[in-house]
Amino acid sequence: VVPVSQIRSLFPILRNPANRHRAVGFTPEQFHYAFTNTMRRQESDEVYERYHIPAPGSFVWAGPLANFTPGHQDTYVNFRNEERAPLLFIAGSEDNIMPPAVNQSNVKHYRHAKTVTDYKEFAGRSHYTVGQDGWEEVADYALEWAVDHAKHPAGLITPSRSTGGGEQPMETHPQVRPFRVDVPEEDLEDLRRRIEAASWPSKELVEDRSQGVQLATMQALARYWTTDYDWRKAEEKLNALPNFITEIDGVDIHFVRVRSQHENALPLIMTHGWPGSVVELLETVGPLTDPTAHGGTPEDAFHLVLPSLPGYGFSGEPAELGWEAGRTAQAWTELMRRLGYTRYVAQGGDLGAIVTDVMARQAPEGLVGIHTNFLVTVLADPPPEESEQERAAAAALAEFQATGFAYFLEMTNRPQTIGYALLDSPVALAAWMLDHDTDSYYKISRAFVDGQPVGNLTREHIVDNITLYWLTGTGASAARWYWEFGRFVAAAQASGQAPPEVSVPVGFTTFPGEIWRTSRSWAERSYPNLTYFNEVDRGGHFAAWEEPQLFSEEMRAAFSSLR
Repeated sequence: VVPVSQIRSLFPILRNPANRHRAVGFTPEQFHYAFTNTMRRQESDEVYERYHIPAPGSFVWAGPLANFTPGHQDTYVNFRNEERAPLLFIAGSEDNIMPPAVNQSNVKHYRHAKTVTDYKEFAGRSHYTVGQDGWEEVADYALEWAVDHAKHPAGLITPSRSTGGGEQPMETHPQVRPFRVDVPEEDLEDLRRRIEAASWPSKELVEDRSQGVQLATMQALARYWTTDYDWRKAEEKLNALPNFITEIDGVDIHFVRVRSQHENALPLIMTHGWPGSVVELLETVGPLTDPTAHGGTPEDAFHLVLPSLPGYGFSGEPAELGWEAGRTAQAWTELMRRLGYTRYVAQGGDLGAIVTDVMARQAPEGLVGIHTNFLVTVLADPPPEESEQERAAAAALAEFQATGFAYFLEMTNRPQTIGYALLDSPVALAAWMLDHDTDSYYKISRAFVDGQPVGNLTREHIVDNITLYWLTGTGASAARWYWEFGRFVAAAQASGQAPPEVSVPVGFTTFPGEIWRTSRSWAERSYPNLTYFNEVDRGGHFAAWEEPQLFSEEMRAAFSSLR
Protein backbone atom coordinates (compact mmCIF):
# COMPACT_ATOMS: atom_id res chain seq x y z
CA VAL A 1 0.00 0.00 0.00
CA VAL A 2 1.52 3.29 -1.12
CA PRO A 3 0.60 6.86 -0.07
CA VAL A 4 -0.99 8.75 -2.94
CA SER A 5 1.84 11.24 -3.01
CA GLN A 6 4.31 8.49 -3.83
CA ILE A 7 2.33 6.54 -6.44
CA ARG A 8 4.19 8.42 -9.18
CA SER A 9 7.37 6.61 -8.18
CA LEU A 10 5.73 3.33 -9.20
CA PHE A 11 4.51 4.34 -12.66
CA PRO A 12 7.78 3.50 -14.47
CA ILE A 13 7.57 -0.02 -13.11
CA LEU A 14 3.89 -0.49 -13.92
CA ARG A 15 4.19 0.96 -17.40
CA ASN A 16 7.11 -1.24 -18.33
CA PRO A 17 5.75 -3.46 -21.16
CA ALA A 18 7.44 -6.45 -19.56
CA ASN A 19 5.17 -6.04 -16.53
CA ARG A 20 1.85 -5.62 -18.31
CA HIS A 21 0.86 -9.29 -18.30
CA ARG A 22 2.30 -10.47 -15.03
CA ALA A 23 2.67 -9.51 -11.39
CA VAL A 24 4.69 -6.46 -10.43
CA GLY A 25 7.35 -7.57 -7.97
CA PHE A 26 9.40 -4.79 -6.40
CA THR A 27 13.05 -5.16 -5.45
CA PRO A 28 14.02 -4.05 -1.91
CA GLU A 29 15.44 -0.85 -3.41
CA GLN A 30 12.24 -0.05 -5.30
CA PHE A 31 10.17 -0.80 -2.23
CA HIS A 32 12.25 1.52 -0.07
CA TYR A 33 12.10 4.22 -2.75
CA ALA A 34 8.30 4.09 -2.70
CA PHE A 35 8.31 4.62 1.07
CA THR A 36 11.31 6.90 1.27
CA ASN A 37 9.37 9.59 3.15
CA THR A 38 7.88 7.27 5.76
CA MET A 39 10.39 4.49 6.50
CA ARG A 40 14.06 4.28 7.28
CA ARG A 41 15.97 1.83 5.07
CA GLN A 42 16.38 -0.74 7.85
CA GLU A 43 12.68 -0.57 8.65
CA SER A 44 11.61 -0.86 5.01
CA ASP A 45 13.94 -3.85 4.54
CA GLU A 46 12.38 -5.58 7.55
CA VAL A 47 8.87 -4.94 6.26
CA TYR A 48 9.87 -6.06 2.76
CA GLU A 49 11.37 -9.28 4.11
CA ARG A 50 8.16 -10.12 5.97
CA TYR A 51 5.55 -9.18 3.38
CA HIS A 52 7.19 -9.68 -0.01
CA ILE A 53 5.79 -12.77 -1.79
CA PRO A 54 7.59 -13.83 -4.98
CA ALA A 55 4.57 -15.37 -6.70
CA PRO A 56 4.34 -14.50 -10.41
CA GLY A 57 0.82 -13.78 -11.59
CA SER A 58 -0.79 -13.48 -8.19
CA PHE A 59 -0.01 -10.00 -6.83
CA VAL A 60 -3.41 -8.40 -6.70
CA TRP A 61 -2.41 -5.27 -4.81
CA ALA A 62 -0.92 -3.97 -8.08
CA GLY A 63 -4.41 -4.17 -9.62
CA PRO A 64 -5.73 -0.68 -8.87
CA LEU A 65 -2.48 0.90 -10.02
CA ALA A 66 -2.55 -0.99 -13.31
CA ASN A 67 -6.14 0.13 -13.83
CA PHE A 68 -5.24 3.82 -13.53
CA THR A 69 -4.31 3.79 -17.19
CA PRO A 70 -7.46 4.64 -19.22
CA GLY A 71 -9.01 1.98 -21.39
CA HIS A 72 -9.36 -1.76 -21.05
CA GLN A 73 -6.12 -3.58 -20.31
CA ASP A 74 -5.85 -7.28 -20.94
CA THR A 75 -3.74 -7.89 -17.85
CA TYR A 76 -3.97 -10.44 -15.06
CA VAL A 77 -4.61 -7.66 -12.56
CA ASN A 78 -7.40 -5.94 -14.49
CA PHE A 79 -10.50 -6.31 -12.32
CA ARG A 80 -12.76 -6.99 -15.30
CA ASN A 81 -10.52 -9.61 -16.83
CA GLU A 82 -12.07 -13.07 -16.53
CA GLU A 83 -8.63 -14.60 -16.00
CA ARG A 84 -7.33 -12.03 -13.51
CA ALA A 85 -5.57 -12.97 -10.30
CA PRO A 86 -7.53 -13.39 -7.04
CA LEU A 87 -8.70 -10.07 -5.64
CA LEU A 88 -9.04 -8.96 -1.99
CA PHE A 89 -10.93 -5.85 -0.91
CA ILE A 90 -10.02 -4.53 2.56
CA ALA A 91 -12.22 -1.94 4.28
CA GLY A 92 -12.28 -0.06 7.57
CA SER A 93 -15.64 0.14 9.32
CA GLU A 94 -15.09 3.85 10.06
CA ASP A 95 -13.89 4.75 6.57
CA ASN A 96 -15.81 7.82 5.39
CA ILE A 97 -13.85 8.23 2.15
CA MET A 98 -14.41 4.69 0.85
CA PRO A 99 -17.20 3.35 3.13
CA PRO A 100 -17.64 -0.42 3.58
CA ALA A 101 -20.84 -0.26 1.53
CA VAL A 102 -18.84 0.94 -1.48
CA ASN A 103 -16.31 -1.86 -1.12
CA GLN A 104 -19.10 -4.40 -0.72
CA SER A 105 -20.69 -3.10 -3.91
CA ASN A 106 -17.35 -3.46 -5.70
CA VAL A 107 -17.00 -7.01 -4.44
CA LYS A 108 -20.44 -7.92 -5.77
CA HIS A 109 -19.65 -6.27 -9.11
CA TYR A 110 -16.38 -8.09 -9.63
CA ARG A 111 -17.54 -11.54 -8.51
CA HIS A 112 -18.61 -12.27 -12.07
CA ALA A 113 -15.02 -13.30 -12.79
CA LYS A 114 -13.95 -16.93 -12.64
CA THR A 115 -11.34 -16.28 -9.97
CA VAL A 116 -11.64 -15.41 -6.29
CA THR A 117 -12.97 -12.06 -5.08
CA ASP A 118 -12.86 -11.69 -1.28
CA TYR A 119 -13.77 -9.00 1.23
CA LYS A 120 -12.46 -8.24 4.73
CA GLU A 121 -13.65 -5.45 7.01
CA PHE A 122 -11.66 -4.28 10.04
CA ALA A 123 -13.67 -2.79 12.89
CA GLY A 124 -12.76 0.68 14.14
CA ARG A 125 -10.40 1.51 11.27
CA SER A 126 -10.65 4.51 8.99
CA HIS A 127 -9.53 5.03 5.40
CA TYR A 128 -5.79 4.75 6.14
CA THR A 129 -5.98 1.25 7.60
CA VAL A 130 -2.24 0.62 7.44
CA GLY A 131 -1.29 4.07 8.66
CA GLN A 132 -2.70 3.47 12.14
CA ASP A 133 -1.45 1.74 15.25
CA GLY A 134 -1.91 -2.00 14.97
CA TRP A 135 -1.42 -1.94 11.21
CA GLU A 136 0.25 -5.37 11.53
CA GLU A 137 -3.20 -6.94 12.02
CA VAL A 138 -4.25 -5.75 8.58
CA ALA A 139 -0.94 -6.59 6.95
CA ASP A 140 -0.78 -10.04 8.52
CA TYR A 141 -4.31 -10.83 7.33
CA ALA A 142 -3.40 -9.71 3.82
CA LEU A 143 -0.20 -11.74 3.98
CA GLU A 144 -2.00 -14.91 5.04
CA TRP A 145 -4.61 -14.41 2.33
CA ALA A 146 -1.96 -13.70 -0.32
CA VAL A 147 0.14 -16.71 0.65
CA ASP A 148 -2.91 -18.94 0.44
CA HIS A 149 -3.87 -17.63 -2.98
CA ALA A 150 -0.31 -17.46 -4.24
CA LYS A 151 -0.36 -21.25 -3.86
CA HIS A 152 -3.35 -21.27 -6.18
CA PRO A 153 -2.77 -18.46 -8.69
CA ALA A 154 -5.34 -18.08 -11.42
CA GLY A 155 -5.26 -21.02 -13.77
CA LEU A 156 -3.12 -23.27 -11.57
CA ILE A 157 -3.61 -25.73 -8.76
CA THR A 158 -1.26 -26.72 -6.02
CA PRO A 159 1.68 -29.00 -6.76
CA SER A 160 1.87 -32.08 -4.57
CA ARG A 161 4.02 -35.06 -3.72
CA SER A 162 4.17 -38.13 -5.92
CA THR A 163 1.23 -40.46 -5.47
CA GLY A 164 2.74 -43.56 -6.90
CA GLY A 165 0.53 -42.79 -9.88
CA GLY A 166 2.80 -40.08 -11.25
CA GLU A 167 1.06 -36.82 -10.40
CA GLN A 168 2.21 -34.03 -12.70
CA PRO A 169 3.36 -30.59 -11.52
CA MET A 170 0.22 -28.49 -11.61
CA GLU A 171 1.76 -25.72 -13.68
CA THR A 172 1.35 -28.12 -16.61
CA HIS A 173 -2.44 -27.84 -16.20
CA PRO A 174 -3.32 -24.20 -16.84
CA GLN A 175 -6.99 -25.11 -17.47
CA VAL A 176 -7.59 -25.88 -13.80
CA ARG A 177 -8.41 -22.96 -11.56
CA PRO A 178 -9.26 -22.63 -7.86
CA PHE A 179 -12.82 -22.03 -6.71
CA ARG A 180 -14.46 -20.72 -3.55
CA VAL A 181 -18.11 -20.81 -2.49
CA ASP A 182 -19.34 -17.33 -1.61
CA VAL A 183 -23.10 -16.84 -1.71
CA PRO A 184 -24.40 -13.24 -1.51
CA GLU A 185 -26.48 -12.58 1.62
CA GLU A 186 -29.37 -11.31 -0.50
CA ASP A 187 -29.69 -14.77 -2.08
CA LEU A 188 -30.12 -16.30 1.37
CA GLU A 189 -32.65 -13.64 2.35
CA ASP A 190 -34.61 -14.34 -0.84
CA LEU A 191 -34.56 -18.06 -0.03
CA ARG A 192 -36.00 -17.45 3.45
CA ARG A 193 -38.71 -15.17 2.06
CA ARG A 194 -39.78 -17.76 -0.47
CA ILE A 195 -39.97 -20.52 2.14
CA GLU A 196 -42.03 -18.34 4.48
CA ALA A 197 -44.40 -17.44 1.62
CA ALA A 198 -45.04 -21.07 0.65
CA SER A 199 -48.62 -22.19 0.02
CA TRP A 200 -49.34 -25.55 1.58
CA PRO A 201 -51.64 -28.31 0.30
CA SER A 202 -54.03 -30.06 2.66
CA LYS A 203 -52.77 -33.10 4.54
CA GLU A 204 -52.46 -36.34 2.60
CA LEU A 205 -55.34 -38.78 3.09
CA VAL A 206 -53.13 -41.73 4.04
CA GLU A 207 -50.78 -42.41 6.94
CA ASP A 208 -47.75 -43.32 4.84
CA ARG A 209 -45.86 -41.87 1.87
CA SER A 210 -47.98 -43.55 -0.78
CA GLN A 211 -49.43 -40.19 -1.84
CA GLY A 212 -46.07 -38.47 -1.72
CA VAL A 213 -43.97 -36.48 0.73
CA GLN A 214 -46.03 -35.95 3.89
CA LEU A 215 -47.17 -32.50 4.97
CA ALA A 216 -45.77 -32.83 8.50
CA THR A 217 -42.36 -33.67 7.12
CA MET A 218 -42.27 -30.69 4.79
CA GLN A 219 -43.53 -28.20 7.35
CA ALA A 220 -40.97 -29.40 9.90
CA LEU A 221 -38.25 -29.08 7.27
CA ALA A 222 -39.40 -25.57 6.33
CA ARG A 223 -39.43 -24.46 9.98
CA TYR A 224 -35.89 -25.70 10.47
CA TRP A 225 -34.76 -24.18 7.18
CA THR A 226 -35.95 -20.68 8.10
CA THR A 227 -35.17 -20.61 11.83
CA ASP A 228 -32.26 -22.85 12.80
CA TYR A 229 -30.36 -23.59 9.62
CA ASP A 230 -27.13 -21.72 8.76
CA TRP A 231 -25.84 -22.05 5.19
CA ARG A 232 -22.59 -20.31 6.14
CA LYS A 233 -21.54 -23.42 8.06
CA ALA A 234 -21.91 -25.48 4.88
CA GLU A 235 -20.02 -22.83 2.95
CA GLU A 236 -17.22 -22.93 5.52
CA LYS A 237 -17.06 -26.71 5.34
CA LEU A 238 -16.84 -26.66 1.54
CA ASN A 239 -14.23 -23.91 1.47
CA ALA A 240 -12.10 -25.79 3.99
CA LEU A 241 -11.44 -28.27 1.18
CA PRO A 242 -9.56 -27.54 -2.08
CA ASN A 243 -12.21 -26.76 -4.71
CA PHE A 244 -11.44 -26.32 -8.39
CA ILE A 245 -13.10 -25.69 -11.74
CA THR A 246 -11.85 -26.93 -15.09
CA GLU A 247 -13.48 -26.77 -18.50
CA ILE A 248 -13.86 -30.15 -20.19
CA ASP A 249 -15.59 -30.57 -23.55
CA GLY A 250 -17.12 -27.10 -23.29
CA VAL A 251 -18.54 -27.44 -19.76
CA ASP A 252 -17.07 -26.16 -16.51
CA ILE A 253 -16.59 -29.12 -14.15
CA HIS A 254 -16.36 -28.43 -10.43
CA PHE A 255 -14.47 -30.86 -8.24
CA VAL A 256 -13.09 -31.21 -4.75
CA ARG A 257 -9.60 -32.62 -4.63
CA VAL A 258 -8.10 -33.75 -1.33
CA ARG A 259 -4.67 -35.35 -1.23
CA SER A 260 -3.64 -37.66 1.57
CA GLN A 261 -0.50 -37.00 3.56
CA HIS A 262 0.48 -40.63 2.98
CA GLU A 263 2.91 -41.05 0.11
CA ASN A 264 1.46 -44.17 -1.49
CA ALA A 265 -2.20 -43.23 -1.32
CA LEU A 266 -4.36 -44.62 -4.13
CA PRO A 267 -6.14 -41.99 -6.29
CA LEU A 268 -9.94 -42.46 -6.17
CA ILE A 269 -12.60 -40.57 -8.12
CA MET A 270 -16.07 -40.81 -6.52
CA THR A 271 -19.27 -39.70 -8.22
CA HIS A 272 -22.46 -38.61 -6.46
CA GLY A 273 -26.00 -39.22 -7.67
CA TRP A 274 -29.44 -37.57 -7.61
CA PRO A 275 -30.77 -35.99 -5.47
CA GLY A 276 -27.25 -35.78 -4.11
CA SER A 277 -24.17 -33.69 -4.70
CA VAL A 278 -20.61 -33.54 -3.41
CA VAL A 279 -22.27 -32.77 -0.05
CA GLU A 280 -23.19 -36.44 0.34
CA LEU A 281 -19.51 -37.43 0.08
CA LEU A 282 -17.88 -34.84 2.35
CA GLU A 283 -17.95 -36.91 5.55
CA THR A 284 -15.90 -39.64 3.84
CA VAL A 285 -13.00 -37.26 3.16
CA GLY A 286 -11.43 -37.73 6.60
CA PRO A 287 -11.66 -41.53 6.80
CA LEU A 288 -10.45 -41.99 3.23
CA THR A 289 -7.60 -39.48 3.10
CA ASP A 290 -6.51 -39.71 6.75
CA PRO A 291 -7.16 -43.34 7.71
CA THR A 292 -4.77 -43.34 10.67
CA ALA A 293 -7.10 -40.87 12.41
CA HIS A 294 -10.13 -43.04 11.64
CA GLY A 295 -9.18 -46.56 12.62
CA GLY A 296 -7.07 -47.44 9.59
CA THR A 297 -3.44 -47.66 8.55
CA PRO A 298 -1.35 -45.56 6.13
CA GLU A 299 -1.80 -48.33 3.56
CA ASP A 300 -5.56 -47.56 3.52
CA ALA A 301 -5.13 -43.98 2.27
CA PHE A 302 -6.72 -42.48 -0.84
CA HIS A 303 -6.24 -39.27 -2.75
CA LEU A 304 -9.78 -38.10 -3.45
CA VAL A 305 -11.32 -36.42 -6.49
CA LEU A 306 -15.02 -35.59 -6.02
CA PRO A 307 -16.51 -34.04 -9.17
CA SER A 308 -19.96 -32.48 -9.52
CA LEU A 309 -21.89 -33.97 -12.42
CA PRO A 310 -22.51 -31.61 -15.37
CA GLY A 311 -25.55 -29.49 -14.53
CA TYR A 312 -25.21 -30.21 -10.81
CA GLY A 313 -23.92 -28.02 -7.99
CA PHE A 314 -21.07 -25.75 -9.03
CA SER A 315 -20.46 -27.46 -12.37
CA GLY A 316 -21.61 -25.69 -15.49
CA GLU A 317 -24.91 -26.42 -17.19
CA PRO A 318 -24.51 -28.11 -20.60
CA ALA A 319 -25.70 -25.86 -23.40
CA GLU A 320 -26.07 -28.67 -25.93
CA LEU A 321 -27.47 -32.17 -26.10
CA GLY A 322 -25.37 -35.28 -25.57
CA TRP A 323 -24.16 -35.04 -21.99
CA GLU A 324 -25.17 -38.58 -21.06
CA ALA A 325 -23.36 -41.19 -18.98
CA GLY A 326 -20.80 -42.02 -21.67
CA ARG A 327 -19.76 -38.43 -22.23
CA THR A 328 -19.58 -37.81 -18.49
CA ALA A 329 -17.40 -40.90 -18.07
CA GLN A 330 -15.05 -39.60 -20.76
CA ALA A 331 -14.93 -36.24 -18.98
CA TRP A 332 -13.93 -37.98 -15.74
CA THR A 333 -11.16 -39.80 -17.59
CA GLU A 334 -9.91 -36.48 -18.94
CA LEU A 335 -10.12 -34.94 -15.47
CA MET A 336 -7.94 -37.65 -13.97
CA ARG A 337 -5.51 -37.36 -16.88
CA ARG A 338 -5.41 -33.60 -16.44
CA LEU A 339 -4.59 -34.04 -12.77
CA GLY A 340 -1.74 -36.32 -13.71
CA TYR A 341 -3.10 -39.60 -12.31
CA THR A 342 -1.84 -42.53 -14.34
CA ARG A 343 -3.23 -45.21 -12.03
CA TYR A 344 -6.52 -44.79 -10.18
CA VAL A 345 -9.83 -46.38 -9.13
CA ALA A 346 -13.45 -45.17 -9.33
CA GLN A 347 -16.57 -45.46 -7.18
CA GLY A 348 -20.20 -44.45 -7.49
CA GLY A 349 -23.71 -44.95 -6.19
CA ASP A 350 -27.04 -44.02 -7.84
CA LEU A 351 -26.20 -42.00 -10.98
CA GLY A 352 -22.57 -42.19 -9.91
CA ALA A 353 -22.79 -45.96 -10.26
CA ILE A 354 -23.91 -45.50 -13.87
CA VAL A 355 -20.96 -43.24 -14.67
CA THR A 356 -18.56 -45.59 -12.89
CA ASP A 357 -19.94 -48.63 -14.73
CA VAL A 358 -19.59 -46.86 -18.09
CA MET A 359 -16.04 -45.75 -17.26
CA ALA A 360 -15.10 -49.38 -16.64
CA ARG A 361 -16.66 -50.47 -19.95
CA GLN A 362 -14.82 -47.71 -21.81
CA ALA A 363 -11.63 -49.10 -20.22
CA PRO A 364 -9.54 -45.91 -20.20
CA GLU A 365 -5.84 -46.21 -19.59
CA GLY A 366 -5.10 -45.73 -15.92
CA LEU A 367 -8.38 -47.04 -14.48
CA VAL A 368 -7.44 -50.20 -12.58
CA GLY A 369 -10.64 -51.00 -10.67
CA ILE A 370 -14.13 -49.85 -9.67
CA HIS A 371 -16.57 -50.21 -6.77
CA THR A 372 -20.31 -49.56 -6.74
CA ASN A 373 -23.12 -50.00 -4.23
CA PHE A 374 -25.99 -49.83 -6.73
CA LEU A 375 -26.41 -52.48 -9.44
CA VAL A 376 -27.55 -50.30 -12.34
CA THR A 377 -27.36 -53.09 -14.92
CA VAL A 378 -30.61 -54.69 -13.71
CA LEU A 379 -32.62 -51.65 -14.87
CA ALA A 380 -32.01 -52.58 -18.51
CA ASP A 381 -31.37 -56.32 -18.19
CA PRO A 382 -33.65 -58.14 -15.69
CA PRO A 383 -31.63 -60.77 -13.80
CA PRO A 384 -32.74 -64.33 -12.92
CA GLU A 385 -35.01 -65.07 -9.95
CA GLU A 386 -33.83 -68.50 -8.92
CA SER A 387 -32.84 -68.22 -5.26
CA GLU A 388 -34.95 -66.83 -2.42
CA GLN A 389 -32.59 -63.86 -2.16
CA GLU A 390 -32.91 -63.14 -5.89
CA ARG A 391 -36.71 -63.36 -5.75
CA ALA A 392 -36.80 -60.95 -2.80
CA ALA A 393 -34.59 -58.50 -4.68
CA ALA A 394 -36.69 -58.81 -7.85
CA ALA A 395 -39.87 -58.15 -5.85
CA ALA A 396 -38.34 -55.05 -4.27
CA LEU A 397 -37.25 -53.80 -7.70
CA ALA A 398 -40.74 -54.41 -9.12
CA GLU A 399 -42.34 -52.55 -6.19
CA PHE A 400 -40.04 -49.61 -6.73
CA GLN A 401 -40.84 -49.45 -10.43
CA ALA A 402 -44.57 -49.70 -9.74
CA THR A 403 -44.91 -47.22 -6.85
CA GLY A 404 -41.68 -45.24 -6.44
CA PHE A 405 -40.65 -44.49 -10.00
CA ALA A 406 -42.54 -41.21 -10.49
CA TYR A 407 -39.51 -38.94 -10.18
CA PHE A 408 -37.53 -41.14 -12.58
CA LEU A 409 -40.25 -41.15 -15.24
CA GLU A 410 -40.92 -37.42 -15.00
CA MET A 411 -37.27 -36.42 -15.31
CA THR A 412 -36.56 -39.01 -18.01
CA ASN A 413 -39.48 -37.73 -20.09
CA ARG A 414 -40.21 -34.11 -19.12
CA PRO A 415 -37.38 -32.52 -17.09
CA GLN A 416 -38.23 -29.03 -18.32
CA THR A 417 -41.77 -29.25 -16.96
CA ILE A 418 -40.79 -30.06 -13.39
CA GLY A 419 -37.91 -27.58 -13.68
CA TYR A 420 -40.25 -24.58 -13.42
CA ALA A 421 -41.33 -25.60 -9.94
CA LEU A 422 -37.81 -26.57 -8.87
CA LEU A 423 -36.40 -23.13 -9.66
CA ASP A 424 -39.39 -21.13 -8.43
CA SER A 425 -40.15 -22.70 -5.05
CA PRO A 426 -37.60 -23.99 -2.53
CA VAL A 427 -40.37 -25.98 -0.83
CA ALA A 428 -41.23 -27.69 -4.12
CA LEU A 429 -37.55 -28.40 -4.69
CA ALA A 430 -37.16 -29.93 -1.22
CA ALA A 431 -40.26 -32.10 -1.61
CA TRP A 432 -39.12 -33.32 -5.03
CA MET A 433 -35.71 -34.24 -3.66
CA LEU A 434 -37.10 -36.08 -0.62
CA ASP A 435 -39.44 -38.21 -2.74
CA HIS A 436 -36.80 -40.75 -3.76
CA ASP A 437 -36.77 -44.20 -2.16
CA THR A 438 -38.82 -45.43 0.81
CA ASP A 439 -35.96 -46.24 3.18
CA SER A 440 -34.19 -42.90 2.72
CA TYR A 441 -37.45 -40.96 2.90
CA TYR A 442 -38.51 -42.35 6.27
CA LYS A 443 -35.03 -41.87 7.71
CA ILE A 444 -35.03 -38.23 6.61
CA SER A 445 -38.61 -37.73 7.80
CA ARG A 446 -37.74 -39.02 11.27
CA ALA A 447 -34.87 -36.53 11.48
CA PHE A 448 -37.27 -33.62 11.00
CA VAL A 449 -40.50 -34.83 12.58
CA ASP A 450 -39.17 -36.91 15.47
CA GLY A 451 -35.70 -35.41 15.91
CA GLN A 452 -34.18 -38.87 15.44
CA PRO A 453 -31.64 -38.86 12.60
CA VAL A 454 -30.22 -42.11 11.31
CA GLY A 455 -26.45 -42.11 10.97
CA ASN A 456 -25.23 -39.01 9.20
CA LEU A 457 -28.64 -38.14 7.68
CA THR A 458 -29.11 -35.19 10.02
CA ARG A 459 -31.35 -32.18 9.41
CA GLU A 460 -28.34 -29.98 8.78
CA HIS A 461 -26.76 -32.29 6.21
CA ILE A 462 -30.05 -32.84 4.38
CA VAL A 463 -30.73 -29.11 4.13
CA ASP A 464 -27.12 -28.43 3.11
CA ASN A 465 -27.75 -30.53 0.03
CA ILE A 466 -31.15 -29.01 -0.78
CA THR A 467 -29.82 -25.49 -0.30
CA LEU A 468 -26.93 -26.20 -2.65
CA TYR A 469 -29.41 -27.15 -5.39
CA TRP A 470 -31.42 -23.99 -4.73
CA LEU A 471 -28.53 -21.53 -4.62
CA THR A 472 -26.95 -22.94 -7.78
CA GLY A 473 -30.30 -23.06 -9.61
CA THR A 474 -29.62 -26.58 -10.87
CA GLY A 475 -32.99 -28.27 -10.32
CA ALA A 476 -33.83 -28.35 -14.03
CA SER A 477 -30.34 -28.99 -15.39
CA ALA A 478 -29.88 -31.89 -12.96
CA ALA A 479 -33.22 -33.34 -14.06
CA ARG A 480 -32.10 -33.22 -17.71
CA TRP A 481 -29.37 -35.73 -16.87
CA TYR A 482 -32.14 -38.34 -16.60
CA TRP A 483 -33.52 -37.33 -20.01
CA GLU A 484 -30.06 -37.81 -21.50
CA PHE A 485 -29.68 -41.14 -19.69
CA GLY A 486 -33.01 -42.38 -21.07
CA ARG A 487 -31.85 -41.71 -24.62
CA PHE A 488 -28.45 -43.21 -23.88
CA VAL A 489 -30.11 -46.47 -22.78
CA ALA A 490 -32.57 -46.44 -25.71
CA ALA A 491 -29.77 -45.96 -28.23
CA ALA A 492 -27.75 -48.77 -26.67
CA GLN A 493 -30.72 -51.14 -26.81
CA ALA A 494 -31.60 -50.13 -30.36
CA SER A 495 -28.08 -50.96 -31.52
CA GLY A 496 -28.65 -54.62 -30.67
CA GLN A 497 -25.11 -54.87 -29.39
CA ALA A 498 -24.17 -55.96 -25.92
CA PRO A 499 -22.12 -53.39 -23.99
CA PRO A 500 -18.41 -54.12 -23.63
CA GLU A 501 -17.48 -56.34 -20.71
CA VAL A 502 -15.84 -54.86 -17.66
CA SER A 503 -12.32 -56.25 -17.52
CA VAL A 504 -10.96 -54.41 -14.48
CA PRO A 505 -11.51 -55.79 -10.97
CA VAL A 506 -14.89 -54.85 -9.48
CA GLY A 507 -15.95 -54.45 -5.86
CA PHE A 508 -19.57 -54.37 -4.73
CA THR A 509 -21.18 -53.71 -1.35
CA THR A 510 -24.84 -54.37 -0.59
CA PHE A 511 -26.34 -52.06 2.03
CA PRO A 512 -29.52 -53.37 3.68
CA GLY A 513 -31.62 -50.24 3.10
CA GLU A 514 -30.93 -50.13 -0.64
CA ILE A 515 -33.92 -50.13 -3.00
CA TRP A 516 -33.18 -53.79 -3.64
CA ARG A 517 -30.55 -55.97 -1.98
CA THR A 518 -28.18 -57.16 -4.66
CA SER A 519 -27.04 -60.74 -4.23
CA ARG A 520 -23.57 -61.99 -5.07
CA SER A 521 -25.06 -63.98 -7.98
CA TRP A 522 -26.56 -60.84 -9.51
CA ALA A 523 -23.32 -58.89 -9.05
CA GLU A 524 -21.26 -61.69 -10.63
CA ARG A 525 -23.67 -61.88 -13.56
CA SER A 526 -23.08 -58.20 -14.30
CA TYR A 527 -19.40 -58.24 -13.39
CA PRO A 528 -17.69 -61.59 -14.03
CA ASN A 529 -14.47 -60.07 -12.71
CA LEU A 530 -16.01 -59.44 -9.27
CA THR A 531 -13.11 -59.52 -6.82
CA TYR A 532 -14.85 -58.18 -3.72
CA PHE A 533 -18.41 -58.59 -2.46
CA ASN A 534 -19.84 -57.84 0.94
CA GLU A 535 -23.21 -57.39 2.63
CA VAL A 536 -23.11 -54.98 5.56
CA ASP A 537 -25.54 -54.53 8.43
CA ARG A 538 -26.60 -50.88 8.07
CA GLY A 539 -26.91 -48.10 5.52
CA GLY A 540 -29.15 -47.46 2.56
CA HIS A 541 -29.22 -45.95 -0.91
CA PHE A 542 -27.06 -42.96 0.09
CA ALA A 543 -24.51 -45.15 1.83
CA ALA A 544 -21.55 -42.74 1.84
CA TRP A 545 -23.79 -40.00 3.24
CA GLU A 546 -25.57 -42.10 5.85
CA GLU A 547 -22.67 -44.25 7.08
CA PRO A 548 -19.42 -42.54 6.04
CA GLN A 549 -17.14 -44.57 8.33
CA LEU A 550 -18.59 -47.93 7.29
CA PHE A 551 -18.57 -46.87 3.65
CA SER A 552 -14.91 -45.84 3.93
CA GLU A 553 -14.02 -49.20 5.46
CA GLU A 554 -15.67 -50.86 2.47
CA MET A 555 -13.54 -48.76 0.10
CA ARG A 556 -10.39 -49.81 1.92
CA ALA A 557 -11.34 -53.49 1.73
CA ALA A 558 -12.58 -53.41 -1.86
CA PHE A 559 -9.44 -51.81 -3.26
CA SER A 560 -6.83 -53.36 -0.96
CA SER A 561 -5.72 -55.87 -3.61
CA LEU A 562 -5.05 -53.06 -6.10
CA ARG A 563 -2.49 -51.15 -4.07
